[in-house]
Amino acid sequence: MRKTFLRLGSLMALFAVALGAFGSHGLRGVISTSELETFEIGVRYQFYHALATLAVGILLYFRKTPMLRRAGWLFIGGVALFSGSLYLLSVSDIFNIPTSFLGPVTPIGGIMLMLGWGAMIWSTFEEREHAYRRSPQEKPEETPKAEPKPEHK
Repeated sequence: MRKTFLRLGSLMALFAVALGAFGSHGLRGVISTSELETFEIGVRYQFYHALATLAVGILLYFRKTPMLRRAGWLFIGGVALFSGSLYLLSVSDIFNIPTSFLGPVTPIGGIMLMLGWGAMIWSTFEEREHAYRRSPQEKPEETPKAEPKPEHK
């Protein structure tokens, strides 16, 4: 799961950089200043939460708690809904996209992002964790050796 969040966080960051460059160079002069600002808000929140998703992936190397995993999925879903809807709102005039369905999508995505941060906070109180890494002082548990089977002739 930790590699999944590292991969998805990296992918979200890659697309945030690409979309930011596209907004600055490809959309300037094509859409209004207000629409461009909306697009840039989507990019900004996508990048913030790409970093948060990477943090979840890194933290899962040290602490494995259910709420930490939920935080990662909430960040990913929240970015898809929040930033994705802002991107669509920004370019809706160019591609004749109806925006009536986007009204509730943006706040739902925003709520998911907030819930992700709440889940991350909650994860610090969870006691049910499984450490992936042992400290150098910890000795690995010894497994009992199996007795050799007698040979039958």
